[in-house]
Parts: sequence; C-alpha cells; structure tokens
Amino acid sequence: MTRTVEDALADVVINLERAGFAGALHRWLSTQCTYDNIVILAFFDDRGPEVMLAEANEARVFEKLETHYVAGAYVLDPFFGLHRNRAQDGLYRLAEIAPDQFQRNEFHATYYERTTLIDEIVFFSRPVEGVSITVCLGRDISSGRKFSTRDRSRLEKIASVTNALVRHNWRGLTAKQGPEIAVSDQLRARLLAERTISLSPRQSEVALYILQGHSSISIGLSLGISPQTVKVLRKQLYRKCNISSQAELFALLVPYLSGSKDYGLA
Repeated sequence: MTRTVEDALADVVINLERAGFAGALHRWLSTQCTYDNIVILAFFDDRGPEVMLAEANEARVFEKLETHYVAGAYVLDPFFGLHRNRAQDGLYRLAEIAPDQFQRNEFHATYYERTTLIDEIVFFSRPVEGVSITVCLGRDISSGRKFSTRDRSRLEKIASVTNALVRHNWRGLTAKQGPEIAVSDQLRARLLAERTISLSPRQSEVALYILQGHSSISIGLSLGISPQTVKVLRKQLYRKCNISSQAELFALLVPYLSGSKDYGLA
C-alpha cells in the first residue's frame, strides 16, 4: 500500500515523545521538499548542543559534527546565534542571517567548506526557556544546487506546523537557570587563566565577532561604536595575542570556545 503525505504526518504525530519522532519528522519533511541532508540539534544555555538526528547522502557533511562542531565550533555558527539572541520561532536561511563576511572567515574556510554544504534552511523553535531546537535541511555537493524560491515558499507554509510538533516533542528538555555568562566573557576568562592573555571585555567581544565573520562596519553596528574604534580594538587584540592575522586569531582562540583544551580544527 502506497503511503501518502498525510500518512507520513500522522506517523509524526503518533511518534510524539517517542524515540521514533526525529526519524518520522525527517520522513514527512522529505515529502514536502527535496534536500540532501538533515540535522536536528538542541542548543542549551548551560551546556553544548545535543545531536538528535543527522543523516546525509554525502559522508563529509557530518564527518566532523561531533568532534569539531559539537566540541566548540557551534559557537561560531549563525544558527547558534538564533539561540543566543532569543530569536522568534520561524524559518531561517543561512544566507539571510550570516554575518557579512561569513564566507571569508576562518570558520567557513576551515570547517564549513569541508562539509560541502552549499545551502541551509532551518526550522527554529524554543520549546522551553534556555533550550532551542533547530531542524536544519541542507543542500550539498551531492545535488550541487541551492534551495529555490519555490522550495522556500513550501517550507514557509509548513513552518508553524513543524515547529509546533518540535516544541511539543522536546518540551521535556531542560537547561539550568542562572545568570547568563556571555561567550566572550568565558573566552576572556579562559585566556587569562590558561595563557595569561588579559583582554578587556570589549576586545574579547570584538574577537568573537571577528571569528563569526563580521566586518568592522558590522561589528561597529552591533556594539554601537564606530568602525574606526573597532579597528583600534582589533589592533590592540592582535598585539596582546602576539598575532598578525585572522587565521592566527582563529587558531589561538577556537580551542577556548569549547570545554576541551585539546579541541582543534586541523
């Protein structure tokens, strides 16, 4: 008997709060839009992300997912920025939310390009305080094409249903509540403790924005300061770290974005 789109959606509902939910959701979404890979991630205020599902036609897409992305590189991901910035539930495309120099930064060159991903669209929702879920659909080298306007329109139509199902299924997840510590402050503290590099709060903020792929103009707009002031802070940052390039900044700081001293992208 041939299964219909409605059958696939019914299977999602039947599997709510069961182990088969993520797979059922994947099967239903595949009836709505063609994609090459899917990853479902939970982001938390108090710890690193958890992978709920990861499937791809091309092995390289998720080859470094656990060892690199989950270990710390996720902090530089624009989709993690949705969690950090408490974005509204909805549908988001990477190209629309990424920093202005995302494709020119070291995270993109060292990690993202290795995945062969060429386009991503994510259903984003926040089932409970301190927890976000991203259901990310991707196109990679296996198809070699981006999502079309028609694809995007179709996914927009089912976004509210998808996110409602996701919120209900993962409403039992929790994150410890407490004073939020900015990633830049954690970075500054670890550099001082482990490398005796003393950055000011502003310098550590600028460092994180640089690693995420923001230009001086974009950083200035985000922090409410002039691009010239950003350039001054950048020079001070490089001097304190005894480096002269973004690549060196990336190599120095990325290990301190995770909980492991051994983290690296080599």
